[in-house]
Amino acid sequence: MCGCQEGAGDDIDALLETIEQSNGLTLQSEGCGGSDNRPVLYVEHRNLNPETELKRYFGARAVLGDQRPRQRQRQFHRSTWMTIPKDTWPRFSRPGISMTLLESRDGLQYFTFEHSRDYQQIQFKFLDSVESMDPNNIVALLQMNPYHIDSLLQLSDVCRIQEDQEMARDLIERALYSFECAFHPVCSLTSGTSRLDYLRPENRAFYLAVYKHMMFLERRGCPRTALEYCRLILSLDPDSDPLCMLLLIDFLSLRSREYNFLLRLYQDWEVRRVCVHRNLSQLPNFAFSVALSHFHLSQEDQTESEERKRLKHKADLLLQDALIMFPGVLMPLLDLCTVQPDAAVSSHDFFGPRSQLGQSPALAELVSLYVGRTHTLWREGGVLLWLEECVRDVLRRVDAKDPLVEDCQNKRKQRYQSAPLNIHRHVILSEIKEATSTLPLEVTTQSVMGFDPLPPLDSVRPGVASSLLTLRLVFCGYYLMKLPVEDL
Repeated sequence: MCGCQEGAGDDIDALLETIEQSNGLTLQSEGCGGSDNRPVLYVEHRNLNPETELKRYFGARAVLGDQRPRQRQRQFHRSTWMTIPKDTWPRFSRPGISMTLLESRDGLQYFTFEHSRDYQQIQFKFLDSVESMDPNNIVALLQMNPYHIDSLLQLSDVCRIQEDQEMARDLIERALYSFECAFHPVCSLTSGTSRLDYLRPENRAFYLAVYKHMMFLERRGCPRTALEYCRLILSLDPDSDPLCMLLLIDFLSLRSREYNFLLRLYQDWEVRRVCVHRNLSQLPNFAFSVALSHFHLSQEDQTESEERKRLKHKADLLLQDALIMFPGVLMPLLDLCTVQPDAAVSSHDFFGPRSQLGQSPALAELVSLYVGRTHTLWREGGVLLWLEECVRDVLRRVDAKDPLVEDCQNKRKQRYQSAPLNIHRHVILSEIKEATSTLPLEVTTQSVMGFDPLPPLDSVRPGVASSLLTLRLVFCGYYLMKLPVEDL
């Protein structure tokens, strides 16, 4: 019997490896756009489960042990994709959250979460607990209502600050399970056609729960799974992108080595303008990450010689253009990589202190976010050597009065006048110190609620009780409390 189980696990690993290699070869041979008819933000159920990624690294037997794959806990009344319920969780009963289909239009389905009157009363008690600054009140509320979303989000933040990562992650998973049990029957996580309006206060906690779950997965060493959740969040409202996932999706793509996906996204949204209003090249993270993707593809052994030369040449040009458009990236990046720049570089006006001082506050925020998040990706020896080559080529182009240099300088002056609210919200959630230090005073001087950071000013007004709740949210500050979280 043991031999059969081991064989089954090996078969799963072999199948996953075959599928992964097949997908990689197909995408690479067909180019960045690919002939895949699925939407670029298509989500696969199996990639929402971190076990899928961990099995690639360690094998099915090491991950699952003696458990059968996809085993579900029997005492819970339905199966879910985002989380697997645990025996240690309190018995589940519907907390009063439901999902309604508002309308179907142009092949898209627009949903919203709704709170029952009983759940709204719990929300009022939650806000009372926060305002009282008595930690026992929130703990007691969660013990009485173990699947109350905002309490779970709040306590998860506190546990994480107290370095109890296991409990923090468990509370987020419990919140996701509660949400998924409330899904409308026709709501699909994978199709890329389900929409959830962030302007509706009841929907925001779902965005935040998925975001926090995604970041736990990334820190846990599951960047491919985190990327799938990033695509899921972006697919819920790709036009508004309320959590500004476009500032993160490139990093997760590079971390998980999904270079072709990143290039396809860029090709669809920037070159083909599938999303008409997108200008991804104006974001520092895309300008540099697209170049880095081309470079990594040019270094892969399975790539043919001529194709490697073409990709490397493309990578060189893209990185040079990125450095010319965003010269303020270089010196902070080298600093975090603990690299001492050449005197010819540090003393040159183009990359010197003026490149940082001349940035608008909005651009400085974007640059600081990118450098703080992705500097580890540039520490590899081959990447740093490539960066050095491109920097020298850029200086030659600057000294030769390349017209692109003046053109980019004018663009920097005209654009990046102010950052929209979703960028500030993303920076707050990222907790990247290099970026949070650049937030403007109108953000840093207001109270920021961990369960609803920087709520939209044009929120959709729900029913009377929920409207009163929204008003309370506006005036209720977020307090970091050392909460006892045992026995939750």
